[in-house]
Amino acid sequence: MKIRLLSTAMLAGLAFSQVASAQDFDDRWYLTGGAGFNIQDNERGTRNAPFLTAGVGKFLSENWSLDGELNYQNPNVDANQNLNWSQYGISFDLRRHFTQEGRNWAPYLLMGLGMQRAEEEYDAFPSPDSPGQRENSNFAAKLGLGVQGDVGSRAKLRAEVAYRGDFDGQNVNGDQDADWFGDVLASVGVVIPLGTLAAAPVVPDAPVATCADMDDDGDGVNNCDDKCPGSQAGQTIGPDGCPVPVTIDLKGVNFDFDKSTLRPDAVAILSEATEILKRYPELRVEVAGHTDLCGSDAYNQGLSERRATAVYDYLSSNGIDASRMVGPIGYGESRPLEPTEQTLPGCKSETNRRTELNVQN
Repeated sequence: MKIRLLSTAMLAGLAFSQVASAQDFDDRWYLTGGAGFNIQDNERGTRNAPFLTAGVGKFLSENWSLDGELNYQNPNVDANQNLNWSQYGISFDLRRHFTQEGRNWAPYLLMGLGMQRAEEEYDAFPSPDSPGQRENSNFAAKLGLGVQGDVGSRAKLRAEVAYRGDFDGQNVNGDQDADWFGDVLASVGVVIPLGTLAAAPVVPDAPVATCADMDDDGDGVNNCDDKCPGSQAGQTIGPDGCPVPVTIDLKGVNFDFDKSTLRPDAVAILSEATEILKRYPELRVEVAGHTDLCGSDAYNQGLSERRATAVYDYLSSNGIDASRMVGPIGYGESRPLEPTEQTLPGCKSETNRRTELNVQN
């Protein structure tokens, strides 16, 4: 029955110990030492006695520590206090610490397994070998709770109460029918870390963003220099962040009289215009053709369309997508730059025999 109760208590302690909050921990090895009082099981036939402990341990994570600990106690026998009865052992104790940020003290649960050795004298009268002596090693299990906290930069203090099941089935002075005995252990102890605590890595502060690092409207000009912070997509932006008009000057793309063939000088100008369009891929242009005032309106309309087509085809063949061009559109003689009389030779204005790229955005 006692074994069943102890096993149930240990399992409950393990389940409860899963609730925790993570934080940084000191992972140095440490030494432990303690003193306390051992309240012996009444069925053992011994008096209560003080005990001592010493050990070594280490935190395995933020909330879990493992200690290896030696213990010693020397209780008197109830029936004859002249008889010697001593007990010592080793246990491996797992502690679940419930730490909290900003708090130096933390409660914990304790679960331990180990071995206990008993050296017991007993009255063997009338045998000449009296007192007799029994020596026996046996399994032990421990369950308890406590609290641990800082008492300075180099030490911690620990106070705990534990219940230890000592599975000693060969007891002589006490109840010889008992399979195990349960002792209560109340103690205080000290924890002394070894070595120097490693310094936390220094994490550089994140750089503070300034207006020079930001471009809220995405126009390529930082907020410090941007005088027009509300730029719209598709606009051509100057160094101050403001939209600037873009004109593509085709002055010189003129045609011979009654011709729609590009002259060599016109090709050089169109090559330069092509580079401008590639530099500003958001631009859309209208390809427009014009004529002088000689000839009929109908003839000049067709001639202007052929001239616009010649420029349109040149741009298309040199990498300008058709979606960026409106036209080709012929305006005939309707938009002369130099009005002249429609009589020869005054009607032959080379300036009017032209094509234009009119920016649409």
